[in-house]
Amino acid sequence: MRMSIPLRSIQIKETPPIFLAPILACPFVSTIHQSQFSTSTPSCDRRRRDGNPDRGVSALRRTGLRNPVGMSKEPLPRPLLNPKKRSKVTVDENHGLWGFFNKDKKALSTPEEDNSHGRPWAVEELRRKSWEDLHSLWWVCVKERNRLATEKHERKRLKAGYGDFEAESRDRAVRMTQRAIKHALTERWYSWEDARKLSRTPADTSDQIEDSSLVEQEEQPEAAARGG
Repeated sequence: MRMSIPLRSIQIKETPPIFLAPILACPFVSTIHQSQFSTSTPSCDRRRRDGNPDRGVSALRRTGLRNPVGMSKEPLPRPLLNPKKRSKVTVDENHGLWGFFNKDKKALSTPEEDNSHGRPWAVEELRRKSWEDLHSLWWVCVKERNRLATEKHERKRLKAGYGDFEAESRDRAVRMTQRAIKHALTERWYSWEDARKLSRTPADTSDQIEDSSLVEQEEQPEAAARGG
């Protein structure tokens, strides 16, 4: 698009410099360049084949698979909206997941229930326990901490606003018990390691004692002869 403006429309109030004379002699021309948004040619605009088999599948819009599969001919199960027609699900009372809940199998414990706990075990008390007792006590502490963590997550989700202080106090006591168990087991390991090292040296020490006694017996007659 070109637009030419005649020289007569330009009003010159002052005499222009001499070096601008060639420009003013020719008509004023302004050129506006226009270009497309994309520099690629239209021939490159090709539709490529979509290689995603799950394209268009939506659980909200209930759109099925694009390509048929082996289960396409089978009718899909429909949910029962009537609660009376639903089958009752029986759960084992001794299921392992019940360990994440309290004895009453409630989602949250009351602050009074969390606060009703004793003191942590001391190292002096755990030294007299057997390996089986320490192993059982350790996993009791692990289950208790899992229960407290589950209730903490549930309180955060429900924004209950209570029970955090009591649960932290109970968790602190459980962690102190676990620390005491580790301390007692570490002492036993060092004791066993010292006993294992000593069990390898009794024959060597006895030989050294016999050799030293023979040397003393040999030195006694020599010393008596020198003195005589």
